[in-house]
Amino acid sequence: MIELPALGWQSIVIFVVFALSLLIATYCTYAERVIAAFLQDRVGPDRAGPYGLAQPLADAVKMFTKEEFFPGGANKALFVFGPCLAMITALMSSAVIPFGNIMNFGNNLFFLQGIEVNIGMLWVFGVVSLGVYGVMIGGWASNNKFSLLGAIRAASQNISYELAMGMALIAVLMISGTLSLRDITLQQSVAGEWHVWNIVKQPLGFIIFLVCAFAETNRTPFDLPECETELVGGYHTEYSSMKLGLYLFSEYVNIFVVSAVMSVLYFGGFNFPFQYELRDWFVSNQGWELASAQNLITILGTVGLFLKIFAFIFFFMWIRWTLPRFRYDQLMRLGWTILIPLAVFNIVLTGGLILAGVI
Repeated sequence: MIELPALGWQSIVIFVVFALSLLIATYCTYAERVIAAFLQDRVGPDRAGPYGLAQPLADAVKMFTKEEFFPGGANKALFVFGPCLAMITALMSSAVIPFGNIMNFGNNLFFLQGIEVNIGMLWVFGVVSLGVYGVMIGGWASNNKFSLLGAIRAASQNISYELAMGMALIAVLMISGTLSLRDITLQQSVAGEWHVWNIVKQPLGFIIFLVCAFAETNRTPFDLPECETELVGGYHTEYSSMKLGLYLFSEYVNIFVVSAVMSVLYFGGFNFPFQYELRDWFVSNQGWELASAQNLITILGTVGLFLKIFAFIFFFMWIRWTLPRFRYDQLMRLGWTILIPLAVFNIVLTGGLILAGVI
């Protein structure tokens, strides 16, 4: 066994989390096309590699080799900085997500999590909120009216739906009493029980959070900042080459992150039914050491969490190729007159149930 200091093991975890975020986002572009083709009964990508699996690599080559273009009158520094900021904030969001429980290698104990902070959920909200600045800067620096309109739409849309999303989260925090994503996950783990998952306690809050997640990631039917039929391409109309690629790529990273957050907040994170019974069975019936059994349960829990994440990613893509986009007035009305009042009602209802000792 290689002996590494705790910082060394944690650095490996951070690198793996970063690499997985990029890899999953890369193949989300492939999955998007395959799922769209399936839902529309047509042939998807099948030329680049077996079953089209090399299509994301072909896209990367195309993006890197396309001509760099700067529109006349654009602010070149901000024009480049916009997509960079969008990508950086998207990748930073996954740092606090617990992808697994404790792993034990000899005398080394470490968590499958980039960093553990007691304000993990605030970290996610803060970093994601900064992401809209990348969109706004790109739209403004392009010196294009359509791009500017897309940036304005993105700003107002994110502000509107972050309010409802934040209030849906408050109800979860009232139950858990912590902002740490690891603590929220561990509270949804009780031996012999799986119904302690927050989806059972907060079904309305989950629906509100899910709808707001579509708006925060600019996904159909909430893709008004791009909206090809009205704004050509929205905030990234003037972008080409890899600067456009960073905008498109950051969207898929955000989908991965928000899917992971919803899995952690409402679906038990890396917990799965009967995990403690399975661990005890390996110890008592198979003669395993407790540390080895716990490592196996941690690995299975991580696999389970990624299955939950992939299910949400599929749902995002399913909705995109099923529902039409809203009109902008419908988008604003849904956020301000429906979701925010529902979120306030959910907070009041949760507080009443807590006082009554029901949850």
